[in-house]
Parts: sequence; structure tokens; C-alpha cells
Amino acid sequence: LTKRSVDYSRWYNELVVKADLAEQSDVRGCMIIKPYGYAIWEKIQQELDARFKETDVQNVYFPMLIPKSFLSKEAEHVEGFAKECAVVTHYRLKANPEGDGVVVDPAAKLEEELIIRPTSETTIWNTYRKWIHSWRDLPLCCNQWCNVMRWEMRTRLFLRTAEFLWQEGHTAHATAEEAKERTEQMLNVYADFCEQVLAIPLVKGRKTEKEKFAGAEATYTIEALMHDCKALQSGTSHNFGNGFAKAFGIEYTNKENKLSPVYETSWGMSTRIIGAIIMVHGDDSGLVLPPRIAPVQTMIIPIQQKKDGVLDKAFEIRDTLKSNFSVKVDDSDKSPGWKFSEQEIQGIPTRIEIGPKDIEKGQAVIVRRDTREKIVTPIDKIPETLTEVLETMQNDMY
Repeated sequence: LTKRSVDYSRWYNELVVKADLAEQSDVRGCMIIKPYGYAIWEKIQQELDARFKETDVQNVYFPMLIPKSFLSKEAEHVEGFAKECAVVTHYRLKANPEGDGVVVDPAAKLEEELIIRPTSETTIWNTYRKWIHSWRDLPLCCNQWCNVMRWEMRTRLFLRTAEFLWQEGHTAHATAEEAKERTEQMLNVYADFCEQVLAIPLVKGRKTEKEKFAGAEATYTIEALMHDCKALQSGTSHNFGNGFAKAFGIEYTNKENKLSPVYETSWGMSTRIIGAIIMVHGDDSGLVLPPRIAPVQTMIIPIQQKKDGVLDKAFEIRDTLKSNFSVKVDDSDKSPGWKFSEQEIQGIPTRIEIGPKDIEKGQAVIVRRDTREKIVTPIDKIPETLTEVLETMQNDMY
């Protein structure tokens, strides 16, 4: 890898590719998330989703296509996204009458253009209008895991892509105070997740008027400091007041049998957070993953694996560990040095080295990815030692 101190941007781009996280697609600004990168995203989803559900949030799914007229109902919101919207104008292709391939069928023009969602407030609030009638329907707290499209001109893998994955929560409340409390609650959920699981220290705060989300009354953010001394917005929570309720005509009958407006929040975290993990914890040898988010917490690397008993012992250790740890054995034909390098560039928190001499002594060597410290441990004590090493590493990385 290019050293961070030489060219930080190049170091980042090389790391993403060489760690097998993602690559550029054939569509400008879009990325292909590879299995290892997606495994990290799955861990993020699992951890966040459990936290959301602890706050009584339910998962839903809304369509990717939004009628253009919906975006015209909330002027400030649409102004913030108008320049980034991708528009669907036709619904059919046909064979090219002048040669090979296909062309857009001019007879298949849509009566109303559809927008590929840059965010889902408009389509969700148009639906909430049908769901909210009385105070008994509130609070309404939903979240969806989906993709969105924003036609970015300058893109970087994970950090800023035209299409990206995220979750977007949208809640409706009876009072402005309840909406404010939910906005701050979800900001704290994000902060706790980043600090406890991703080992990323944060600054929490309110965005300036100029930087707040389009259509919001207030936007709160968590900011993480990268190694290039820049802050990265890593999650946001928005208090919308009752702007969308007014735009879509949403009122509910309160306990006094009078009509009242609802108050709204939305909050989101995207695959950008993987970029934050890379830039907070990565080093000149590659990615360094905190143990609680790593798809593989330890890689067992057999030394002189063709000698009798070495591979058997490696798999025996794996079987001992797999009920409590995410563990794999690298039994490929590559040299141990090559395997060490792969384990390091992918940021696997620990490796366990086991060879003929170790087996004779009844021991193995655990190596930390962050400090490269080597810990010799009896084979029958590996589970206890590994537990301690991973917990210490998680705390040290934070």
C-alpha cells in the first residue's frame, strides 16, 4: 500500500480494493460491494437493527420509485435534492430497427416521471397520511433498510457514491417535544453503536442552519475524526417539526377529540460508516477491524501444514472456538508469510499460529493485528486467552 503520510487519498483507494471490500462498477459513481465488504455491512445492520428495535422501531419497505408530484409538495426538501435526482421517463425498450441492440420505445413514455429515491420522506409521509387517524396511532416508528440514488459528481468508494445502502428511520409523534426527544434518542443510539462496537470516538452536535438536512427544523450529527485530520459526518438525526404533515395534510384526532398536526423525525446511517472504520483504524499495512464488527475475529494459520497432525490440530482448535468466536482456518497452499499479509490487509483482529514445534510444546501463538503483539498460550487455554485479547484490543482501539 501507498503510505498514508505520502498520499492519504491513494492509500484509502488502494486499501478498499486490496482488502477486497469493494470495486468500481460499470455505472459511473456506483460500486460493487464484495463479499467481505458486505459481511461488514451485515454486522453493522445486525447491531443497529437490534438497537432500533429496543426503542420500539419496526422495519418496513417502501418503493424505490417516487412520483415526481410528491417531491413538489415540500418545496425546501425538493430544492435540497433536485440537482441529484435520477428520473425515470419510460417503461419499455424495443429492438433497434436500425441495427443491433435496443432503444427506448418512444411510445412507452410515462404520464408522470418517477424519481429514483434520493431519500424517502415524501413517499413515506404520503403513506403515513393513510395510517394516522387518532392519538391511538401514535407514535408511529418505522425504519427501512434500502438503497438510494443521488447523482453525485465526485465519488469515492463507500464515502460518497451515486448509489449507496443505508437505513432511514421515519417517526410520527403527537407533540413537538416527543419528536425532539426521539431525534436526540436516535443520535445517542448511533453514538453508542459507534463507540461501543466500532471503537470510534465521536463529537455529537447540531448542524448549522446552512448544513442542516433539506426541510428539517434541526439536524443533529455524529462526527468522527479521520487520520487526515478531517471530520466525517457518520450519522444524522433530523427533527422535521410538522413540515411534511402540513405538506401532505396529516392530522390526527387527539384525546380531546380535536384535530392536531403530527410532528416528524428521520434519521439515517449509510455504508459511509465503513469508510469511517477504514480511515479511523487503518494503517500502512491495511485495514484494522475492531473485534466486535469483524466478520472473522481470528484466522488460524497452520505452519508447515503438510506435516502430519498440523492441519488436524488447526481444525480442532477451530471447532473448539467456533461456538463463541467467528473463526476460520487458512488451509490454502500459500506460504505462511503470504497468509499473514492477507490477514493483515483485511484487518482480521487476530491470528493463531500453530506449527509442529508448537504442537510438541502444547502451545499456540496469538498475534494482535493492531499492535502485532505475540501472545504464547497453552492450546487448552486458547478460548480464555482469545477472549481477553479481543476485549483488550476493542478497548485499546477505542
